[in-house]
Amino acid sequence: MTSICIDGFNLALPKGTGIATYGRNLLDSARTAGFGTQVLYGPTARRRDDNLLNETALVDAERAPQRLNRKQKVQRFADTFTSRYGRTAHSILPTGEVIWPARSGGRPAADRFWAAQDLFNRANRCFAAYGKETPVSFEATTGAPAPDVMHWTATLPLHARGVPNIYTIHDLIPLRLPHTTMDDKATYRALCESIARRADHIAVVSETTRQDVIRLLGVAEDRVTNTYQAVSLPEKLTSRSQADVTLELEGVFNLGWKDYFLHFGAIEPKKNLGRVVEAYLGSGSQTPLVLIGGPAWLDEGETALLKQVKRDGGPSADRIRQYEYMPFSMLISLIRGAKATLFPSLYEGFGLPVLESMALSTAVLTSTGGSLPEVAGDAAVIVDPYDVQAITRGIQALDADEGLRLDLQARGLLQAGKFTPEAYQTRLTDLYRKVGVSAA
Repeated sequence: MTSICIDGFNLALPKGTGIATYGRNLLDSARTAGFGTQVLYGPTARRRDDNLLNETALVDAERAPQRLNRKQKVQRFADTFTSRYGRTAHSILPTGEVIWPARSGGRPAADRFWAAQDLFNRANRCFAAYGKETPVSFEATTGAPAPDVMHWTATLPLHARGVPNIYTIHDLIPLRLPHTTMDDKATYRALCESIARRADHIAVVSETTRQDVIRLLGVAEDRVTNTYQAVSLPEKLTSRSQADVTLELEGVFNLGWKDYFLHFGAIEPKKNLGRVVEAYLGSGSQTPLVLIGGPAWLDEGETALLKQVKRDGGPSADRIRQYEYMPFSMLISLIRGAKATLFPSLYEGFGLPVLESMALSTAVLTSTGGSLPEVAGDAAVIVDPYDVQAITRGIQALDADEGLRLDLQARGLLQAGKFTPEAYQTRLTDLYRKVGVSAA
């Protein structure tokens, strides 16, 4: 069976990310299409002779970083310097005994895992210090064939030896909106250019990003394929009755069905939370606003008004609820029960919250930023993300006009139908065919 391996860089994070969701959907779609599936991890623990212990290392609890002594510093330097010469990944078979953390999505849909100690950290340090990528080999052992394709789900300074390498570039935001990220821009550009030269093919998740890659990285059009993304939500959550979800919303949050606005995503500049709060307060709406997302980077400016309102107290503070993290099942309930999702991001490579909201029959306000109009189509209120008054008017319209919300809900379901797992599976199969592999 032809096998696809993806990196576990984002899958291993204790809290979910958009790229982790992308990776899980990719594995599910590849498996449904008839491919074998594998994941390459970079655990901090060293390899052991015990397969069970090697699997536990993939999901072990994070420990607080320790201050390095002199010997450890020398070893860290050696590990970083020698990473350019290559790393070898060893095979780990799922035992069925390890219970993977549900909050991170549970065990990925993979037939086999591979691991190389501290792979991603060493590779990133090596590229930052020396501008050298890290090659990866898969240990040849009986019953553990190397993958036929390595599909990197993020811009990583790694490549697999002896097989086609596909890289997904979700966006080029550090170059398009440099003020919204803390990346070293010269290192980031060098990494993207290195990937552009080395990749057997580049996948992107929107036509907007495809054109950015072609224009900014000088990649030929026939080497970049837009697969979009898919929305795949567990039926056990989407099939719950409205009555059950309403009871949960009332009992846990004291919120009514379709009686609050929702904004979710990590707090960082491109998510535009500062303007969302300003527009909401200026709208005069008495409908509560629920914010879900923890601080990521450069969040001070985004939360300044919110913190001031909370300090001052009063009716405005009471109308806004803020949660740093929400279990996935509760997030699905909150999306389903929202009057509308407010997601006027400055720029997105795709914009999964828009698609998830439409698929769950919730009206959406989004923006002209990046790929968002591609995802939303004619099924959302679309505004200029820099225009607070435009966001305010959109909130007021959604708050007052039930007919508008119902129309957007109906349109949203049709639009979400363009991004089904089946459609994504077809695009993914076509992508792998371009590097010479198929499931058959």
